[in-house]
Amino acid sequence: QVQLVESGGGLVQAGGSLRLSCAASGRTFSFMGWFRQAPGKEREFLVGISWTGGITSYRNSVKGRFTISRDNAKSTVYLQMNSLKPEDTAVYYCAACVAYGCGEVATWGQGTPVTVSS
Repeated sequence: QVQLVESGGGLVQAGGSLRLSCAASGRTFSFMGWFRQAPGKEREFLVGISWTGGITSYRNSVKGRFTISRDNAKSTVYLQMNSLKPEDTAVYYCAACVAYGCGEVATWGQGTPVTVSS
């Protein structure tokens, strides 16, 4: 069983930056993803990365502003978020995925809230 612990969320002004971290322990999954869920909306996939470096396409709404990376030595995946907008306000989740693309999620993190003020 894999355990995921996220950190790095918080309150930031529009235009600011945050870096989210997701530390994994236990069983290793080859593919990790970042999702978010805004109030009253469905959870949406943002981007994913394999432990060998393959990265999926970014969701259009975050393309050019968010960057995923990973540190295999620390079993940690990051999401650097720049030029944040109020519409980025959501709970952000990392996920250990069964396969490339995160069509099926094996384990979710607990979520870390991000609030972007205008």
